[in-house]
This record gives sequence, structure tokens and C-alpha cells, in this order.
Amino acid sequence: MPGIIPRWEWRTFGSRFGLAAARFGALTPGAVQESDETYLVGGTGDNVKIRADLMDIKVLRETNRDGLERWEPVLKAGFPLPAAEVGGVFASLRLDTPALARDRYTLEQFLAEVVPAAGGLLAVAVHKRRVRYKVGGCTSEVTDVTVDGRPTRTIAIESENPAAVVAAVRSMALDGYRNMNYAVGLRAVLDGEPERFAVIDAGTNSIKFHVAERLPEHGWKRIVDRAEITRLGEGLREGGEITPEAQARTVEAIRGMADEARADGVRGIVAVATAGARMASNARAVGLAIRDATGIEIQPIPGDEESRLAFLAVQVGLGLGEEPLVVFDTGGGSTQLTFGHAGHVDERWSENVGAVRITEQYGLGGEVSKEILGEALEAIGRELARLDGRPTPHTLVGMGGAVTNMAAVMHEMQDYDPDRIQGSVIERAEIDRQIELYRTRDADARRGIVGLQPKRADVILAGACVVRTIMDRLGCEALSVSDRGLRHGVLVERFGA
Repeated sequence: MPGIIPRWEWRTFGSRFGLAAARFGALTPGAVQESDETYLVGGTGDNVKIRADLMDIKVLRETNRDGLERWEPVLKAGFPLPAAEVGGVFASLRLDTPALARDRYTLEQFLAEVVPAAGGLLAVAVHKRRVRYKVGGCTSEVTDVTVDGRPTRTIAIESENPAAVVAAVRSMALDGYRNMNYAVGLRAVLDGEPERFAVIDAGTNSIKFHVAERLPEHGWKRIVDRAEITRLGEGLREGGEITPEAQARTVEAIRGMADEARADGVRGIVAVATAGARMASNARAVGLAIRDATGIEIQPIPGDEESRLAFLAVQVGLGLGEEPLVVFDTGGGSTQLTFGHAGHVDERWSENVGAVRITEQYGLGGEVSKEILGEALEAIGRELARLDGRPTPHTLVGMGGAVTNMAAVMHEMQDYDPDRIQGSVIERAEIDRQIELYRTRDADARRGIVGLQPKRADVILAGACVVRTIMDRLGCEALSVSDRGLRHGVLVERFGA
């Protein structure tokens, strides 16, 4: 078709879009257009539809390394449609052409005679309401779509410049979503394909992996939620380097998680990195190695952003009221603290105090004396001095591997049950009991403690000391446990509540 310049296109489908929807809401919308179309769905071929009584075919010419698709219009023909062009329609769909009894077909004849004769081909009624936008010089549209009476939504960004499309997708917080053209998206709606999404949280000590399925009205159903300890930050100090061995362990873990997520049919994967990536001088090189090996783009996030997302996970997961609330998330390399009330964040920050560094610095991986334990507690207290003098909150909530493992030990939990852990209350006396339990055992003996994840045996004492210090500094006698952490906050913000 002369005069038409093919464009690179990115598109995805879903019912809600979280942060992306908010970013589009902040833009000035352009033209609004409504149309009724009929898509021919079936086979493994190109984009074939009937609009304004015209047979309209676009051919997928290529897909680039960023997953963008370059579509080229090849036919816009009116009815009656010659038999030769009917054959071309089926060639585009990569389906066998049924026996044709006519030389030409009206639209009504095509739908009534040809489509039913083609096995596996559906003529699907589609209503669209498109709202146009400009994003980074690219053409974009947010379209409410009704597919044979079933509602969905699609967002598209396109341009002749593929780099501009990639940048626009990222700017609208759509990176990580799967590129789904109309043929794929409509098929997913017709098949009732669940909307599943994955989050990977690359921490200093462990890689957490969460796959969730969107519920019809509100909320999420857990499909997968697990962690793999890779010690990304093993031996790491501020400005130091992630070791090749730690990088290899992490790459292998993320590769397996990405493969599992794709096998589960997810529509998007978002991966974030926390303290280890913030501290390491070679974090960018490690991120590129992970991307090249797994196809997953790791996004380092600042400590205060980590705090905010953890707070969001607690608010959504525990449904807490309007009283003052403190949420802390202690990990291998850092601890995030967030103060808020009534669902609002008042203050948040991150401290570079984590279980891996404290373990290495004070030798807490095995049995230690009370004197060494006291030195470690004093050092942690100095690093958390910013908590001194603050009023005791109505509720203190802890999250992260140390806290959830301590809750599992308290419950003597042979098999980890996240629903039982969620909302558990750990009192100060139980924290002290566990600190003594770990202090008097080496790592091998700790692995025999019911409820403790064996790979966390050497760092659990340091984690428990961080928890105890936070409780002391804030004057709290107990804390509530949130099994929902950073990964759950990322899920809600990026993919919607």
C-alpha cells in the first residue's frame, strides 16, 4: 500500500494498569474515536479485521530485540470481495482456504458462508473507544474494548522510531508488561485467560519471587511465593563489587524464576534490586549480565522508595486503621523504616544495617559469647540512633526474611504457611528467647530448629538483633508480622489493586 510508512508498535491488554493508568490520567487527552469492527481470530497469522465494510489486513514483518513489532498494512479492500482476495485473507491467517462456491462475496455472504466453513476461525464483534495521547513524541492510545460482550482495555504506543517507543513505554511505567498484539489479546479474552503478573525482588541475601492472579473485582490470588538465598551481597561493602560467584548464583535463580513465570502465562514481570545493587560499584554490569542471560531488566530502587512500597504492602495486606504506624523491613544489606498514619506516609528512610554485614562483622554465624552479642547490639543501636526519642507507635509491623522466619519458629511451623504468618504477633519475650536460642548454637545446630529456613541459619541471629533493637528504640513490647513485603507493594503499584 503506497504512501504508508510501517511503524514499530507496542501493545498490551488487561483490566487495570496501576501506575500506568495514573500517568495517562495526568496527560492531556486528544481525540476520542469509537468504532465497531469484526476481527477474524484463529490460526497463527496476521491482524485481519473488517472495519467500515472494508477487509483490513496488517502483516507482522519483524520483531526486534526489544520485542517491538513492525506491522505493515497490505490490504484494504471493499466488498464484494473477489475469491482470489478471500484466498489471500486465509493465507494471512495461515489457514487453509475452504472451498469457495462464488467468484465474489458480499460481507454478509463472507460471514455466513466462508467463516463457518473454515475450521477454527471465529468472527468476533469488537467495539472500541479509543482515547489518543502523545507520549515522548510517539502516538499512543488507551482503548476500552468490548469483545463479544466481554470488557477489557488495551494500551498501545507506536512510532517509526523504535528507541522512542521503548523510552515511552518505560516513562509510562509499562516496561515489564508483555507485548500483546490484537490477535493475541483478543484470543486471551475469548479464552478467559487469567491476568497473572510476576515480581522478582533481588535482595542482598535472597531473591524473592511472587506470581499472582488478578481477582475479578479486587485483590490478588497467590500462585507462587517463594525465595531463594543467593547471597548477592556476600562480602560486599559500600562501593565494593558483587563477586562473580554471587552474580552466577543470582543469574541462575532469576533465570529459573523467569522461566517459571512465563510457563505460568504471566502478562508482565517486574524485577527490582535493593541494597546490594545500591552499594555495589559494578551493579550496572551485573544488571546487564542478568538481562542478557534471562531477558529480565533489573530496576535498582532507592531505599526510601523501598520503604514506601513496603508500607503500601502492609496497608493493603493488613488493612490497618488510622492510628500511627511504623513499618520496618530488615534484609541482608539494609533496613527500611516507614512512619505513617491513616494510609499516608509521613517519613521514610533506609539504613545500611542488614543481617549479612552484621553477621560478617561480628561473627554471628555460629555460637557466640554474650559479650560479642552485646557489642553487636550496641553497634546496631548506634546505626539506628535516628529512632531515639520518637513516640511509641500504636502498631509496629515487621517484614522480611528475619521476621517471617522468627514467626515460623514461634509457631514451630514444619511447612511455611504465609496465611498463618500474616498478622502474627511476636512479643519481646519471644524475641529474647530466640536470640538466646541462636546465640548458643552454631549454624549446623540452628538448621535443626523447627520453622527456621536452613539457608538462613547463619544470618538469623543478626536479623533477630536488628528486630530487637528497633523494638527497644521505639519502646514496643510486641510487633505484628507482615508476610507481604516489597514484592507485594510492587505488584499493587505497577499492576493495580
